[in-house]
Amino acid sequence: MLGELPGPHLADHVEDNRGPTGVSRPKRVAVHGRAVEGGHVHVRGHVLGQHPAQGLGEEHLFARQRRGVGEDDFQGPLDRDHRVTLLLHSNGSRQCRFPAERPRPQLSMQTPYPAVGDWDTIGRSGKHREARVVPTVAWDDGAVVLIDQRRLPGEQVFLRCRQAREVAEAIRNMAIRGAPAIGVAAALGLALAARGSKAKGTALTAEFERACGELAHTRPTAVNLFWAIDRMRRRYQASAGMDGAALRQGLLDEALAIQAEDLAACRRMGDFGAELLPGEARVLTHCNAGALATAGYGTALGVVRSAARLGKIKSVIADETRPYLQGARLTAWELLQDGIPTTLIADSMAGHLMARGEVNVVVVGADRIAGNGDVANKIGTYSVAILAKEHGIPFYVAAPVSTFDLRTPDGSRIPIEERSPDEVTHHGGRRLAPEGVAVRNPAFDVTPHRYVTAIVCERGVARPPYPDRLRALAEGG
Repeated sequence: MLGELPGPHLADHVEDNRGPTGVSRPKRVAVHGRAVEGGHVHVRGHVLGQHPAQGLGEEHLFARQRRGVGEDDFQGPLDRDHRVTLLLHSNGSRQCRFPAERPRPQLSMQTPYPAVGDWDTIGRSGKHREARVVPTVAWDDGAVVLIDQRRLPGEQVFLRCRQAREVAEAIRNMAIRGAPAIGVAAALGLALAARGSKAKGTALTAEFERACGELAHTRPTAVNLFWAIDRMRRRYQASAGMDGAALRQGLLDEALAIQAEDLAACRRMGDFGAELLPGEARVLTHCNAGALATAGYGTALGVVRSAARLGKIKSVIADETRPYLQGARLTAWELLQDGIPTTLIADSMAGHLMARGEVNVVVVGADRIAGNGDVANKIGTYSVAILAKEHGIPFYVAAPVSTFDLRTPDGSRIPIEERSPDEVTHHGGRRLAPEGVAVRNPAFDVTPHRYVTAIVCERGVARPPYPDRLRALAEGG
C-alpha cells in the first residue's frame, strides 16, 4: 500500500523509495494509462505502469538500495503485499519464498505460484548470478501485458493490450518478438478477443475467426504463431457446446497452458543443450533467443543459462544482429542481468574471432525448422553457420517442438518476411543512407541442415539425418 498521496491523481504523484511498500519521493506515473482517484492506491507487484517522461517500472518495487538486493534476485511474482523473503544458500545463490504464515494468493494473473522448489535458480558459479525470468508477456486483469522490447535496454516499459488487435499490432511492430513469445502472445490475444466480445453462437465464432486471421497476418515466418492459433482454434471447437462463460474460460486456460508449457520446455531444453557444450565454453550466439523471445528462460540462452549453472561458460559473444540490433539491445542486456561474461561484436567480426580461437561453440534459436532440418532464423544466421563449418566449430540450434514444421519438406518452402527499408536506412530516427538507394530487408534466412551439428528441443537432441529423428521427437520423443 502506498502512503497518502499529495494530490488527487496517481498520475501526478507516486511516492516511491524503491522499497516494496514504503514511500519517499514523488514519481510521475499513470497506472494502466489512466489517472487513479483517491488518497490510497494498492499496487500489486505485477501491475506496472508507465509515464512518457518518467515511469514506474518493476525495479521500483524492490528494496534495492536498503537491502542491497538487485531486482534480478527475485524469482517470480510477489504476493499482494509485495512480501517476499530471500534465502541465502551456502553457495551464495538466492531463492524466493513467501512468508510461511501466509498462504500463496491467486492473483488476477490466474496462474498459481509455483512450489518453492520450482523457482528458477542457477546459483552462483564464480561471477554467475542465478537466472531471472523476464516477464515477457502475461495475463492480468482482463488484459495482455507485455514488455515493450523496442524500448530496451534504455527503459523497461510494459504495454497493456485490451483488444486482440492491439496484441496483433504489438507483434507486427516487434514490441514483442521471438517465435515462442509470439505464439504465447497470440494465444492470449485470442483469449482476450473472446472475453471482450458480447457476441454469442455463430456471431462469436465469426469474431473469433477474424481475430485468428488478424493475428496470423502479423509475422509470416515464425511457425509458433500458427501453431498457437491452431491450438486455440481446436480448443474453441471443443468448447463450442458450452455456455459462453465456460467457453471463454476454457480459451484463457488453454492460452495460459501454452505459456506454462513453453517456460517448462525452455528449462528442459536448456538442460539438454548444456550437456553438449564443452567445459570451457566460449559461445557465440546470434539475435536474441532468450527469456525475451519466449515465455521465460530462453532457447539458445536457456542453454547458456543451464551451462552457467554447471560452471561450463567461460564467455559469450553476442552478435549485434543488424539491422534491428536484437543482440546488442536484448541478448547483451539479458546476460548482463545474469552476470554471465558477455562481449558484444559487430556481425562482421565473427569470422575473425573464430579464426583466433575465441569461439568454440555456436548456439542459436530458430523461427521454423523444416522437415529435413533446414533452419529459418534471424538474418545472418546462415553466414554464422558457414563460418562455424569452415572453422570446425559445432553449430547447435535450440528450439521447441512447436517450431518444427514437418509439413514443409525443406527450407526453400519457408516464407521469408521482408520488413520496412527504414530499419536498414535509419537508426534511432536518423537517416544513415542516402535518399533513393534501393534496400532489401529480409528478416530471416535459411541455414541448410548440412551446417547444423544438432537440434535441441525439450524432448531431446536430434542429429543428422534429421527427418526421422525430428518426426520421432515431434511425436513424443
